This record gives sequence, structure tokens and C-alpha cells, in this order.
Amino acid sequence: MNRLSRRQWLQLGGLTAATAASGAAAQAAAAVAASQGLLTRPVPSSGEALPVLGLGSWITFNVGQDKAALANCTAVLRAFYQAGGRLVDSSPMYGSSQPAIGHALSQLGKPAALFSAEKVWTSGNGMAQMAESRALWGVPRFDLMQVHNLLAWQTHLPALFDMKAAGRLRYVGITTSHGRRHAELEEIMRSQPLDFVQLTYNAADRAVEQRLLPLAQARGIAVIVNRPFQGGSLLDRLQSAPLPGWAADLGCQHWAQVALKLVISHPAVTCAIPATSQVAHLQQNMAAGRGPWPDTALRQRMAQDLQRLL
Repeated sequence: MNRLSRRQWLQLGGLTAATAASGAAAQAAAAVAASQGLLTRPVPSSGEALPVLGLGSWITFNVGQDKAALANCTAVLRAFYQAGGRLVDSSPMYGSSQPAIGHALSQLGKPAALFSAEKVWTSGNGMAQMAESRALWGVPRFDLMQVHNLLAWQTHLPALFDMKAAGRLRYVGITTSHGRRHAELEEIMRSQPLDFVQLTYNAADRAVEQRLLPLAQARGIAVIVNRPFQGGSLLDRLQSAPLPGWAADLGCQHWAQVALKLVISHPAVTCAIPATSQVAHLQQNMAAGRGPWPDTALRQRMAQDLQRLL
């Protein structure tokens, strides 16, 4: 029979305490989201509740050392947490987004509600890159680490599963974007014990409805949706059209809210991560996670009406 060393016992005790503290923070954050009227969805592998709207940082937080821009990033993140948000997503691919997030978090006193979602994006030393990312965020560990765009996933996923087992990570995921490499992603979802998958889904890009979203439900994998606005181009095409009559029935006053509500109302979707650099737009986006919810018939009508407009 194998015996644990004293160091292993201490590490296990630390992990138990950290897990308990994290669970308490998650419960408190869920209570805040509920008080703000935000719908939450459970992470299938744990049951932890996450608000259906998170915050992306691609382009919008890539602001370098500009003091005014960093202050604006802090204002956006402050409004996000005031609205009941939790999950913030970034990547080493996103320029200076990581240090901008770290700056904002430090200015806000490291919000307890934070659910940190980061990515490993290298064909080289993933451990070194993840350590650097953690230092830039200023967090002791990430809640979720994702293999970005499937890069070197055969190397990174086993390392991430080991980190999770050791308590250095809470969840493991993988991402793709722009509707690419769906066949390979499907194979990984079928063969690997993933907690999360991140993919592109919006009113114009709905291919994931056919196989990937049903597979995520069947396998118990949480789904994060990126590019819900197609990088903004979807809203550009819709802005001149009047809102359909059913938009008011859903509490939607802007096209962004319509586009988000279509995506996050899919039963397989856990969270969508629109990115924005404007507090007003952030508040509009978060409002999509509240109010009336479409049933299956209305979701179909929404998709059909949007398809005609696009």
C-alpha cells in the first residue's frame, strides 16, 4: 500500500482548503448573479453555476501601456462584476490583454467572483507560458485552462489533466474559432474527458447546432461561445433593420441583445463571451442574460428571421 509523504499530505490539505474557499466564492458569486437577475447554467462536470454571459478580451483589452485605455478596461471590468458577471477569458495570443486584465483586477481588489479562463497557445513550453500568464493576471491559479485553437493538444491536454489532478487548475478545456476544424474538435470531445469546449456560434454561424452542441450535451461538456457577434460584423449588418416584434417580448432593446439571447438560450450553451471596450455596450450585453426566455418554437423563429436579415 502506497503511503503519502508529509509533503503530499500538506499539499492535499492545502488543496482541500483551496477547493473549499473556491466553492464558497463560487456560491457567493452565484448569489450575486441571481440578485442581478442573470440566468446561470451549471458546469456539467461539477455543478458549479456560471452566469450565461462572460467577458472576452480579444482586441478590446489589447491596449498596451496607455493609461486612459487601461482605466477604461478597468471601468468595463467593474461594470461586468457589478452586473453579476464572473468568467473573463483571454489568451497569450491577444497582445497586451493579459496585463490589462491583471491591472484591472488589481485596481478592483481582485474580485472574489472572478472565474479566470485562460489559454495555452504554443508548440513549445506550455508550462512556462502558463506561468507567465498567471503572473500577468496576478492570480494564484486559473479556474479554466484551454488549449487554444487545438495547437499541440496532444501534448498540452495530458499536462492540463495532471495539473487539475494536482489542484493547480480547476477545469480543462479546448478551443476553436471561426468555425474551423470541427471534425478534429469532435474527435477530441469524444475521446478526452474535457470540462469545457469553446467554439464559434452566432446567428450567421450555426453549424455547431448539428453535431458539436448535441455532443457537448451528451458528453457533459460545458460550452463557451466565442464570436457571438462575428467580431462585430453581424451587428453592422443588422443595425439598419428594425427590431422584430418578438424582441420586445424578450426584453431586447438592441440587436446585440437579440443576437446574444439566441445563442445563450440554446440548452447546450453554458456561457457566451462577447468582448467590448464600452461600458454602455457591456451593460446592454449583460441585460441579454435577464428577462423573458424564448422557448424552442420562438428560438426557431428568431433564427429564421435573423437568417433572412443576414
